Amino acid sequence: MAQFDIHRNTGQQRDSIPFVVTVQSSLYDDYRRRVVVPLARKALLGSITDPGFNPTFSVDGIEVVLHPLEIVSIPASQLGARVGSLREAGDQIIHAIDQLLSRVA
Repeated sequence: MAQFDIHRNTGQQRDSIPFVVTVQSSLYDDYRRRVVVPLARKALLGSITDPGFNPTFSVDGIEVVLHPLEIVSIPASQLGARVGSLREAGDQIIHAIDQLLSRVA
């Protein structure tokens, strides 16, 4: 599993969050868990007020939005099938996570 790989969501919210993207560094591939960010269906979210924090992507013909506020660690065994990669959008994804974690006064 590579950083920015997209996997099908196998959890209970898979209708509204069909995919997750792995964001953890490959330095931690030996761990049994993966840090992922949900890719939520854009149609269910309404307007996006900050596209830098919530960039939009198309995955398997579905418009999805990165949802950093729902970042989570899950067992690697619970990841669904790999369906693609957002490697080319890695800087956008890291920027969104940086925005989530930065110290803003």
